[in-house]
Amino acid sequence: MTVPALDTFPAHRLNVRVADLSDFQHRYEQAVPLLPATEVDAMVERGASWTEMLDYIDSVAANGFLIYWRSDIHRVMRLAGDTARCFAYLIGNHTIAERMFRHDPRAMLYAPLRTAIWEHTDGTAWFSIDQPSCHFSSLGIPEITQVGLELDRKLAALLDVLDIEVPAGLR
Repeated sequence: MTVPALDTFPAHRLNVRVADLSDFQHRYEQAVPLLPATEVDAMVERGASWTEMLDYIDSVAANGFLIYWRSDIHRVMRLAGDTARCFAYLIGNHTIAERMFRHDPRAMLYAPLRTAIWEHTDGTAWFSIDQPSCHFSSLGIPEITQVGLELDRKLAALLDVLDIEVPAGLR
């Protein structure tokens, strides 16, 4: 396989206004739970089957996604005098990511997905994420593109669960 030194591709950032940052953040963290790292690590250590991992993750990621990392960005930025709140997340599902990894490990550049719940300087609250299929389709591998489109649908379903507007083109 030939891998170019420089690739470019368009990305679509989805910005959805939410009514209240704190309320939305709470609902988001309920709908997308933390990765149960201790349990996953134990499965890895004992060499669990992939089927067992699939079943376990399906049981804990009710909406298809888990939080792998979370950061309160404002905690640091307020030291510079910034007042806007912002929480950044890496969300995903390693059992879904594996279906791309097997075709090209570069897919891990975009998995897990980056999301932000943030406050504009005018006080409005927002949820932002890049559309998954744009990133994954950039690799030019049909199997990975299909998973990216599946992630678009899962993201749309999550936004429905969170009762916020699903941007056009995400379904």
